[in-house]
Amino acid sequence: MRPSELSGAEFIARFGGVYEASPWVAEAIWPLAKSGVLDSPEPLGREMRTVVDGASVEMRLALIRAHPQLASRARMADASVKEQAGAGLDQCSPEQFEAFQRLNAAYDARFGFPFIIAVKGLSRAEILAAFEARLANEPEAEFEGAIVQIHRIAAFRIADIFEDRAAV
Repeated sequence: MRPSELSGAEFIARFGGVYEASPWVAEAIWPLAKSGVLDSPEPLGREMRTVVDGASVEMRLALIRAHPQLASRARMADASVKEQAGAGLDQCSPEQFEAFQRLNAAYDARFGFPFIIAVKGLSRAEILAAFEARLANEPEAEFEGAIVQIHRIAAFRIADIFEDRAAV
């Protein structure tokens, strides 16, 4: 099934979670998607990135804030649960869990939004090291860096959706 073969509701159901809790991104590209030009991962992802990058600062900040904290026990989207589990964040030692909680609090206090990193392919140690290093960044750099990481997460999610569809 290609995206262009889906109804609008089916398209939003399938691609609305690519950008965490932000179905407005998929909604914005639906008119183009139904034409068939977004029937593969690369153009679909590119068009979604364009929508996000063209959004207001307030909308991008809301998108950043829609992401869960790392190694959190809070309820999160299924995709986030899967991604964090893939990086072993659901298996932290008590010391690692405490480090994540401490860093989450410090990062949120400094920047006003959660630390965002595409965890796929990273170890807990690599994630913690990036977390510590990025705390020293300027707020503007972290805002832009969060958007870059969100785009990476979205690309992984799009690839997963297309792979899952191919397996059917």
